[in-house]
Amino acid sequence: MKPAPPTVAALFGRPTPAKQAERGVFWVLRLSTYFVLCCAAFIFWDIGTKGGAVIFRPSAPFINIPFLTEAPETLNVFAFRGQKLILGDRQFRAFKAQHAAELKNVRIETYVYSAGGIFPNIAGTVLLVAGSILIALVLGVLSAIYLSEYAVDGPFVRFLRLSIVNLAGVPSIVYGLFGFGMFVIAFDFGVSLLAGWLTLAFMVLPIIITASEEALKAVPRGYREGSLALGATKLQAIVTNVLPYALPGILTSSVLSIARVAGETAPIMFTAAFVVRDELPWQVREWTDFFFQGVMALPYHIYVVASKIPQNEYTRDVQYGTAFVFLFTVAAIAMTAVILRQRLRRKYKW
Repeated sequence: MKPAPPTVAALFGRPTPAKQAERGVFWVLRLSTYFVLCCAAFIFWDIGTKGGAVIFRPSAPFINIPFLTEAPETLNVFAFRGQKLILGDRQFRAFKAQHAAELKNVRIETYVYSAGGIFPNIAGTVLLVAGSILIALVLGVLSAIYLSEYAVDGPFVRFLRLSIVNLAGVPSIVYGLFGFGMFVIAFDFGVSLLAGWLTLAFMVLPIIITASEEALKAVPRGYREGSLALGATKLQAIVTNVLPYALPGILTSSVLSIARVAGETAPIMFTAAFVVRDELPWQVREWTDFFFQGVMALPYHIYVVASKIPQNEYTRDVQYGTAFVFLFTVAAIAMTAVILRQRLRRKYKW
């Protein structure tokens, strides 16, 4: 008697070892993803709650305006007439002028960068991001247009594309040393906005070139051929019928570049940033001096406050408040680019 044929359950009900291994890998990848997301959520929650407590107040005006509008100061802590006073440097100088005799024998504890605000750091960060992204977008889009529309595929062009991809993986500290040697020393720009702009622009240039080239290639070939058939030159076809439709993809690369530029500490530490600077970049006599002014920046300030000064109860608020403002500033700049990209996508469709 012939045996009965195997049922579907017998064939497919029991997973094979390969299927079991695949399911195990799937759950490992899934749990790893959830773990990373949970860690990121915890970090943002920690900075949001502790930093938000520094920025926002329970009473009017509900925002810590001095923290957002003043410069960093040294904090002075001392006992005076049975009370513990905590004063910033400017307040302490005025107080000392009135009570100089009584303060002679008073023990005063000082904590650097633990009072005042971070307005110069915010201004410096915005200037560095805006200037470097502008330079990188102009150079990156022009390079992408050449590689996509004009360059003839060959060994040299393939080598060029490979070099651009490899440059995207170079550590930021290498770009910082390059910018220090090239722009600060060789070109004699000094520690300045111009040196920082060029260094950061070169750092994100590979990302912008690669993304812009892909965005240009994604535009249908018929747009070019239709323009050429109507008598337009190749340049006119690119400017009027290719580049506008590639702008959403180009702005995507700018969003990624903004996140990297704003968060880098090493390049600006070597080329553009000061720990403390009394004057803001625009407080100059000649407008040309603006480009050769060093600035304070949020990532460098966080680095100094978190690792280069003694940690105490007074530096905690500065650290979390600066980190909160830094994340908000980067998010605001990136969101502006995202909104602009969405508008361009609705306007230019194919």
